[in-house]
Amino acid sequence: MKSYSSEAIRNIALISHGSAGKTSLAEALLFTSGAINRLGTIETGTTTTDYDPDEIKRQVTINVGLAPLEWDGVKINLLDTPGYFDFIGDLIGALRVADCSAVVVCAVSGVEVGTEKVWQYADDFSLPRLVLINKLDRENADFTGTIAQLQEHFGLNVVPVQMPIGKEDDFKGVIDLIEEKALLFSDGEKTVEEQEIPAELREQAEAMREKLIEAVAETDDDLLLKYLEGEMLEVEEIKQSLRRGILERKITPVLCGSATRNFGSGPLLDFMKSFLPSPLERGELSGILPESGEKITRLPSTEEPFTALVYKTLADPYVGRINYFRVYSGVLSPDSQVYNVNKAKNERIGQIFSMRGKNQISMEQVVAGDIAAVAKLQHTTTGDTLCDRSSPFQFPPIEFPEPVISFAVEPRTKGDEEKVSSGLSRFLEEDPTFRLERRAETRETVISGLGELHLEIIVSRLAQKFGVEVDLSTPKVPYKETIKGRTKVEGKHKKQTGGRGQYGHVFLELEPLPAGEGFLFEDKIFGGVVPKQYIPAVEKGVREAMEEGVLAGYPVVDIKVSLVDGSYHTVDSSEMAFKIAAAMAFRKGMEQSQPVLLEPVMNVEVIVPDAFMGDIMGDLNGRRGRIQGVDSAGSLQKIRAQVPMAEMFRYSIDLRSMTQGRGYFTMAFSRYEEVPHQVAEQIIAEANAEKKKE
Repeated sequence: MKSYSSEAIRNIALISHGSAGKTSLAEALLFTSGAINRLGTIETGTTTTDYDPDEIKRQVTINVGLAPLEWDGVKINLLDTPGYFDFIGDLIGALRVADCSAVVVCAVSGVEVGTEKVWQYADDFSLPRLVLINKLDRENADFTGTIAQLQEHFGLNVVPVQMPIGKEDDFKGVIDLIEEKALLFSDGEKTVEEQEIPAELREQAEAMREKLIEAVAETDDDLLLKYLEGEMLEVEEIKQSLRRGILERKITPVLCGSATRNFGSGPLLDFMKSFLPSPLERGELSGILPESGEKITRLPSTEEPFTALVYKTLADPYVGRINYFRVYSGVLSPDSQVYNVNKAKNERIGQIFSMRGKNQISMEQVVAGDIAAVAKLQHTTTGDTLCDRSSPFQFPPIEFPEPVISFAVEPRTKGDEEKVSSGLSRFLEEDPTFRLERRAETRETVISGLGELHLEIIVSRLAQKFGVEVDLSTPKVPYKETIKGRTKVEGKHKKQTGGRGQYGHVFLELEPLPAGEGFLFEDKIFGGVVPKQYIPAVEKGVREAMEEGVLAGYPVVDIKVSLVDGSYHTVDSSEMAFKIAAAMAFRKGMEQSQPVLLEPVMNVEVIVPDAFMGDIMGDLNGRRGRIQGVDSAGSLQKIRAQVPMAEMFRYSIDLRSMTQGRGYFTMAFSRYEEVPHQVAEQIIAEANAEKKKE
């Protein structure tokens, strides 16, 4: 692929609700531009950007796919993003490096939950956008109704620049409202036939064009004055003002098409070239000086020092790690050295290539504004800034959402634990929304992600790439135990055998500590009744006994143990004997000190539309939650609550169901607190039953 100037590059993220047709649209655009010579389909698993076995099997986009194409003197980097919010990390990474977005809306379904969400994300990244109403050839397709929904949800500045000719099976072309001409398509063909606007559609087209001109005129005072005085606006004036209105996000143009029949691809590419911004038009870059944190700016120019941001990492056991990045300033050439600011490490750049799906396209250089990939960097992962070491610059981090659902992982074959751990650790490199932890309290390996499907895909890839199969289950709650009372207890270990015996004898005092203080051991021995060399063994015995409490076998916390008295035998005493005596005394003392079960409590923030407030608050109360307050978050409400972890394992699924997918939440650990008596009895009974099975 030849090199293009920054001005001739367009970085466009395709975004939508799931199954609106982004991947099919990317395929149609690639085919029409000549980048590929055959039109692949989702059903046959032959599309360029969905090449992963799980994507083909499930017919959904999981990874952001890069698809560069050339069209009439410009290079367009399409970023085909996931529409399912279990994979929102890739969507966020793509939006961070895009200069504009194309929102794909199904003409049958209209504006859906995912449409609202991606629109908000595009707003968060201040991205200019266009809308493509797709699937206009389907039964029940409704262009007028979809436009009405778009304007109702997103404002009257959403205006058509095209309108369809024909409906459902009879959809055969579009009317270009700017140029006032009809464009007719043929199934699967790249050619477009220009004609006069059909007489029966002329009146409707003129009314729609009038609304477009009105919207365009409102973006420019001089143009508005001319329009109000009844003067005709020239086509070139309309184009210039429309382009400026899109860049300033005052206008969102709407186009028409059918991706699977390749209807509308050519006019859409023309529009992307003529009206969507280049990297140079997105303004200066903001960052910090790594060491001082001082804010600095840099221009998106090839004349500036090199800076790039890594937005996606793929870890493959055979190919190695591939980093996708966007160059924001300067030029990157093969066989050069760059500096990873985040890791404070130099990286050697070998071959540079672009990716079209899974196919590598060699590049001689990457200029400011372009997107490329590089393999086998040693230290670089998603979100890292690469720059010229002599001119350091660091981008703000990409803010990915925190995981909302967790499962325990158990290998199906004993002895595969190391393979499982190694494989899952590789996924941490490529997926910033994935978490892996080993919970000592429950002796479980726990994986966390953004949804059930997200974690199912991780498990599927573990089997494909690393040859190891696992089962998922609901994680155990990491309960803990403590005491509420004080006591003094004796522990004596005395054993006489044929030879040397064993003798250890201690008196311990147990008392509760304030929450979160853990464990404190105090030596209060006077007069050497327990020799100094045995005191560490006493503490060790207590610590080991604390690993399993007396109620349900959970670790003991927030307790002070004092060694106050004891006795020893000059011949039979040993460290082991005192360790056993201390453990016996501790267990007896716990039973006498009002032992209680503690559970982790989470700080939960639930963000939902007003209409669902009552249901959500009622549900949180039903989960033993305590509402802390409600704050307004734009058009949404943020409910703050504290809820036991035990009640939150499947909350992400329940919340989606209760809010039709419009609600989301964040959760973070707050503290441990005592489990209510009735709940504790059930937990203890279940733990004891489990022990009997073992």
